[in-house]
Amino acid sequence: MIRQMIEEDIAAVQHIARETWKATYKELLPETVQQKFLDSAYSAPMLLKRMEKTEVLIAERDGRAVGFFNMTRIDEDGDSELTALYILPDYQRQGIGMELFQGALTLLDDAVKLFVYVDDLNDPAKAFYEKLGFELLEVFDEDFEGVPVETAQYVYMIREAALCI
Repeated sequence: MIRQMIEEDIAAVQHIARETWKATYKELLPETVQQKFLDSAYSAPMLLKRMEKTEVLIAERDGRAVGFFNMTRIDEDGDSELTALYILPDYQRQGIGMELFQGALTLLDDAVKLFVYVDDLNDPAKAFYEKLGFELLEVFDEDFEGVPVETAQYVYMIREAALCI
């Protein structure tokens, strides 16, 4: 089941983020960097702010949250950004990511493009987004919590910009 996040989901979202990051970034980022990011981005006050200012969808299996999808609301250009898509490692490769993506698309009726930024060394995530139909726009260097990383920017065309006129 895919549904909107509620305040009672905060602990589950924090757990999903921690477990997913641990599995995904153990070879890519130092543990201290991961922890600093998670403590900031997934604190209870930050998650409350995300619920207020962005869209957060929860994927449930057997009555428990096992994944979530976070995206910005559509801006004046018709763009949105997928800021997080995390699924507990034991629940990956079961179609949950696709279900979350489809749920998000129902909220993007008026959007033109959905962007996502992915660590360029995160091959499973890049393959997943490419399978969904995202196209690579560019790869660029940036600083992540003091660590140099390469980031891949992808875009998913929801509808042609000409249709928005």
